[in-house]
Amino acid sequence: MEDPYRERTSLARGARDIAKEAKRHAVKKVNKVVDRASDEYAGRSYNRFENDVEDDEDRYYYQDGQTGGGEHKYEGSSDATEGHDDEDEIYEGEYQGVPAEGGVQMAVGRPVVDGMKDRKELEKEREAEEEELAQQYELIIQECGHGRFQWQLFLVLGLALMSDGVEVFVVGFVLPSAETDMCVPNSGAGWLGSIVYLGMMVGAFFWGGLSDKVGRRQCLLVCMSVNGFFAFLSSFVQGYSTFLFCRMLSGFGIGGAVPIVFSYFAEFLAREKRGEHLSWLCMFWMIGGIYASAMAWAIIPHYGWSFSMGSAYQFHSWRVFVVVCALPCVSAVVSLTFMPESPRFYLEHGKHDEAWMVLKQIHDTNMRARGEPEKVFTVNRIKIPKQLDELVEMQSESANPAAKVLFRIRSELRGIWTTFLKCWDYPVKDNTIKLAIVWFSLSFGYYGLSVWFPDVIKHLQADEYASHVKIHRNERIEDFTFNFTLENQIHSNGLFLNDRFVSMKFKSVTFKDSTFQNCYFEDVTSLGSFFKNCTILDTFFYNTDIDDSKFIDSSVINSTFAHNKTGCQITFDDDYSAYWVYFINFLGTLAVLPGNIVSALLMDKVGRLSMLGGSMVLSGISCFFLWFGTSESMMIAMLCLYNGLSISAWNSLDVVTAELYPTDRRGTGFGFCNAMCKLAAVLGNLIFGSLVGITKAIPILLASGVLVCGGLVGLRLPDTRSNVLM
Repeated sequence: MEDPYRERTSLARGARDIAKEAKRHAVKKVNKVVDRASDEYAGRSYNRFENDVEDDEDRYYYQDGQTGGGEHKYEGSSDATEGHDDEDEIYEGEYQGVPAEGGVQMAVGRPVVDGMKDRKELEKEREAEEEELAQQYELIIQECGHGRFQWQLFLVLGLALMSDGVEVFVVGFVLPSAETDMCVPNSGAGWLGSIVYLGMMVGAFFWGGLSDKVGRRQCLLVCMSVNGFFAFLSSFVQGYSTFLFCRMLSGFGIGGAVPIVFSYFAEFLAREKRGEHLSWLCMFWMIGGIYASAMAWAIIPHYGWSFSMGSAYQFHSWRVFVVVCALPCVSAVVSLTFMPESPRFYLEHGKHDEAWMVLKQIHDTNMRARGEPEKVFTVNRIKIPKQLDELVEMQSESANPAAKVLFRIRSELRGIWTTFLKCWDYPVKDNTIKLAIVWFSLSFGYYGLSVWFPDVIKHLQADEYASHVKIHRNERIEDFTFNFTLENQIHSNGLFLNDRFVSMKFKSVTFKDSTFQNCYFEDVTSLGSFFKNCTILDTFFYNTDIDDSKFIDSSVINSTFAHNKTGCQITFDDDYSAYWVYFINFLGTLAVLPGNIVSALLMDKVGRLSMLGGSMVLSGISCFFLWFGTSESMMIAMLCLYNGLSISAWNSLDVVTAELYPTDRRGTGFGFCNAMCKLAAVLGNLIFGSLVGITKAIPILLASGVLVCGGLVGLRLPDTRSNVLM
């Protein structure tokens, strides 16, 4: 009885298999008809990118990683997925070349004849294919449209660029408070500004180059995380050397923001939108400056926003400001986790399927936002340039993990350097030299004057303050109690007998050739006050900050110091100069707004080079008005004028740099130019800072000459307004 049953079961299974096979073949035929119709439709826009050469037809993607040809040619669908199961349904416009299980994907080998070609011939073929890819990619981005996806990415990358602006302004705002709070001597002052810019210089080159190897999004996530972590950590450390180290690593992290952000965003924009929207993106740098100025104005002068744990741990208001300034970076990191990698980067590295999926995501997101969700993404096939780089075999699995990490780091650094050397190949070499000159000159003038302006204003304030000093000569004060603030005074040849100085402050008070005998000092704070050539006899000091540094060429005889205040005393009580400095920076940054709007609206109409050269020349000319800056209000007006004129040059330079470099070295080239920018910032700080209060002629002539020369060089760059993104 079992044999007939088995026979019936076998017949049933056979019938099911026959039906399944028939259905599979039917689905194949239907799918081929659909693919043929889709190819005919897509061919209207992309037919010029289809290579009729037989060798090109043999290069395709096959999901199980095997080389194929002939009957298995890639025609917009994959045998690995099509009709594979009873449940499979294949729709028009749906890409079927999904990566194989485990994410393993291989670019099928070049034809056998490729192995007989030398590298130069292969590189020429790759260049031709990259040009075809650039043209096709431009049409694909136009089909995807400009809409919700680009605006979402715009806001996310804007937060990253805002963090870079905050980092630059944090240095100047924190510098005076941090150096005072940590008792930094004059010899160590100023290192904070230089060390941060040096970290940003190295970071720009490293992260920009790495983004060409491992991807824009991944590198931006890592570099922003490094910046956020060490910026947050720096607010808690107590030693100045540790603080410098943390700020240097924070600068190293944020250094990658500018080159990666503009390279990343440019690869999602069509040609007619690129100049305008990259210029709008620049506005976030200004927003970062306004945010930092406003937070400094609101937080740092409030000395009450602090706590301490004995004399060993102090957390003053400027540390709160550092924490608040790390918030945009944290927001950028969180937002970036929801963004995809650049499809242009994927295509450059032969990752066709990943690029197609991202492009379809862009298309579908924008179409849904337009109310056209039924519109189908019609692209089935995208040109992939030859992959010339050979895989490097890693060390064996049994190797030491530390050795593997070092090997990987060494390989990545070698790859970055190799890509950097390509920036000096013809015809990119001329553009690299010109861009480096323009970046250096614009940064040298901008950052140099940005340091010089506030210091000149402080110098004018100090002169004004000194002009109101009260001078007391040959006074004799006996048995008197001082319990109020003495400010901006000079006491010369005075005699103080049996006097009490209790719960008071000396602010910018100088005692010259004076004698203190049998006096008592208790709970006294001295700020900018000194005893010069004085004699201190039988005097008792209790809980004061008066130490050896306050006595200059003075004699202290039979006097006692008990419970002196440790650390450096930082206070903003009755000190409005801090508010004034933050307010000046706030106005200077806000003055950039009109220039940002004008440059964004006119970038594609006037042209990048006209905006770049004209803005730099006008900025150089505006420097000559500094001759007439004899008051604070006039200097502030000149600062606002200069910032408003120079911002168009910055925006144009960002756009031109992103467009001039091809995709395989865009991050590296942009990173190198931005590194030159930070080097110029360091030199500008040192040179212009040393000239404050000495002469006006040299800073004005130096800044004007550098800016005008840089603008003229910028006019010699090639115009990229009508070019597709290579």
